[in-house]
Amino acid sequence: MTAHAIVLAVEGPVATATLSRSPVNAIDEAWLARLDEILAGLECSEGATVLHLRSAERVFCAGADLALMRSRFGSAEGRSAMVAYVREIHRVFARLERLPLVTLAEIGGAALGGGLELTLACDLRIASNEAQLGLPEARLGLLPGGGGTQRLARIAGEAAAKRLILGAEVVSGAQAASLGIVQWAVPQEQLAARARAIAAAVGELPREALAFCKRCIASPGAAGFEMEVQGTASLLASDGTQRRVRAFLEKR
Repeated sequence: MTAHAIVLAVEGPVATATLSRSPVNAIDEAWLARLDEILAGLECSEGATVLHLRSAERVFCAGADLALMRSRFGSAEGRSAMVAYVREIHRVFARLERLPLVTLAEIGGAALGGGLELTLACDLRIASNEAQLGLPEARLGLLPGGGGTQRLARIAGEAAAKRLILGAEVVSGAQAASLGIVQWAVPQEQLAARARAIAAAVGELPREALAFCKRCIASPGAAGFEMEVQGTASLLASDGTQRRVRAFLEKR
């Protein structure tokens, strides 16, 4: 597999990562390494504010590479390698979740298993009404081991997580919006334009403030309140914030 399995393009404040591993964007170690490489580069870059994840294939991402699973699940050594692979998924998806950019997943086709788990590590999710989303691993006697049990429950609540995971249910994009799994659902023909508009609008906001907002939201309880104070102190001292606040007050 080449690095072109995920193609990165940066235009102004928006970095667009297009999943391009035909036919279904299956996840294997090389695919994960490419995503990790992209995230590392964006962490070090000060240019982009938003990472927009999208797919060039009919499917957004169908999850784990079936050929990889087939080659490993039959032996103890292979199963150990699969567990190590799952740990690597955890590491890379956690890096995506912590990225100082705002992350947006544009879900135009099926996002199943690890594919949905990838989107759950993003801040924002928009799906077509017709897309299919689910964590159906229980059908195979497995569980959503790429962070699905944790992130889906945190994002959409325990009831929705149990419905999808324990029932191995696949829902439409429209249903996913009603359950709180995605923030927007639109007709397929409107999806790409709407996702670009969301990315552009967020991209106009200051990256430093957005990064602090993300950290505060991710910090529960007393730690979150303290993070708000620390973030406020840091931002008040920022030249960019001072310019923006001064301009706002002068307009008033």
